Amino acid sequence: MSLRLKNPHSILATLEARPQDVTQVFLPPGGPQAGPTWERIAQLARSRKIPVANASGGKSQNRSEEGGRAQSGEAVVQEKSGITAEELFAKAPERAGGKGLWLALDCLQDPHNVGAIFRAAAFFGVQGIMVTQERSAPISGTVYDVATGGLECVPFTLQTNLQRGFEVAKENGLWILGTSEHNGDDIASITRDRPWLLVLGNEEKGMRRLTEESCDLHCKIAAKGKVTSLNVSVAAGIFISRLSTF
Repeated sequence: MSLRLKNPHSILATLEARPQDVTQVFLPPGGPQAGPTWERIAQLARSRKIPVANASGGKSQNRSEEGGRAQSGEAVVQEKSGITAEELFAKAPERAGGKGLWLALDCLQDPHNVGAIFRAAAFFGVQGIMVTQERSAPISGTVYDVATGGLECVPFTLQTNLQRGFEVAKENGLWILGTSEHNGDDIASITRDRPWLLVLGNEEKGMRRLTEESCDLHCKIAAKGKVTSLNVSVAAGIFISRLSTF
């Protein structure tokens, strides 16, 4: 399936990682002079013989049909294929020096949260992400744009059965660490001496019951002020920062 990406950093990351999947680039008003990132996009696209055109800039342009003219800078790209759970977790401890961090997203429904988590994962060097397919936000253009290139940096697998993914992870030596607003040990007490699969639950309901029961340990971020909860992507950044620092 093709997606339309609007974030120039996401477009550039895709051009650098898999240019064969970029089928069209529309430059914003001003063309390459719109900024150094757009200039680099134009250079790379033309060097790969990818069609480059100027966006129309109109307000009433209909882009509902594939191939329609863009109103602002964007690119048409093919979505990135996920890998299998076996590929994601294969020889995990060996590849990460006996440690490492992977993520599992259990029914996150806001694409902005999913994209922000991919961005944080790419920033901190997370090894991979397992994403549920049911009752979850699809890996859409919004996810790519919010991730700002994170989708091109972090391997991911899409799973209809999270429990099976957990089994594969455990078979490869990972420990499952669930997250909660209220239950479990403080994240500061979690040791970083093993490969962890950190599970992040739904924005409203948290982890599902079977997911929670599959975890080896649970952790939380202790509130210091009057607000006692965090957006899941903000919490994810804190968890990832703590667990990825070896």
